[in-house]
Amino acid sequence: MTVTSDQMVDLLLARLVKERGGGKFRWRRVVGPVRLYSLATHPHCNWAITPAGTSAEVEAVERLADDLRLSHPILSGR
Repeated sequence: MTVTSDQMVDLLLARLVKERGGGKFRWRRVVGPVRLYSLATHPHCNWAITPAGTSAEVEAVERLADDLRLSHPILSGR
């Protein structure tokens, strides 16, 4: 099953709230948008995020994104 970019945001937010606490709205601002790339140029992983927040928040998001890339390297559109 291919996960969409919107579903990936939902996965990120659910795990961040559960594991790190805080509100969903705050984490949504930290995570930012999911950028999708062409499979022609990014055949192994076609998505990226650029979190913005405190250093601890950015680290939490990047670690979780790395973990989720292992199980969901390819995303479809919205």
